[in-house]
Amino acid sequence: MTDATSDATTGATAHADDLSGTIVVAVDGPAGSGKSSVSKASARKLGFAYLDTGAAYRALSWFVVQRRLDPTDSAAVIDAIADFDYRIGTDPSGGDPADTGVFVGDHDVTEAIREPDVTAVVSAIARVPEVRTYLTGLFRTIIRRTERPGIVVEGRDITTVVAPDAQVRILLTASEEARIARRSAELVGQSAAHVGEQLHRRDRADSRVVDFMNAADGVTTVDSTDLDFDQTVDAVIEVVHSVTERDSAQRNPEST
Repeated sequence: MTDATSDATTGATAHADDLSGTIVVAVDGPAGSGKSSVSKASARKLGFAYLDTGAAYRALSWFVVQRRLDPTDSAAVIDAIADFDYRIGTDPSGGDPADTGVFVGDHDVTEAIREPDVTAVVSAIARVPEVRTYLTGLFRTIIRRTERPGIVVEGRDITTVVAPDAQVRILLTASEEARIARRSAELVGQSAAHVGEQLHRRDRADSRVVDFMNAADGVTTVDSTDLDFDQTVDAVIEVVHSVTERDSAQRNPEST
């Protein structure tokens, strides 16, 4: 696979200060904010790689479900990591599945990790500190190995934990009403009330681990409540260009 697919066994040794040399765009945000689709489209327009960190938590959850383990048994989940052979493609173009998909061992789980039985246990898996530590190391390894000039990394704790020193850090958010409406449009057949409860439940569970609703110092907030998809992508790209141009000017003041 091209562009930084990674073997999970190498992930835990990477550190945040190893990420220099690549423009890292860290994007956090709550469920329904559009961060995955917006981040992927932004990466494609920028010519950057794209990393969906949530896919790793979902893939590990799929692995736990397949092994018929109790997702609330932290010890069992931690033990499962030893056999968790995870790979993900970072090409945002949507071309060859080998360069865009999610794999556990020989299994292409790109679609399977979105199934309801997996979704139901993701929050429990993500709350295990050892899981978060391990996967954070994996994400840093993937970032470090990218062959493109930059990488857009999206999730819940990217700006604060995974890549706190990223050159560009963005919190992508939207009003609760907008998030529910967008997620309802994606999930045909589910009422807005049901989708809203799902979002509330997911936000409550994940907020026990990380604050993804408030921008940390140095993080730029992009509020997409009144923006359509293309406008939101443009807003993210504008932040990237603004920050990188500013940093370039500071490094080379004589050229400005």
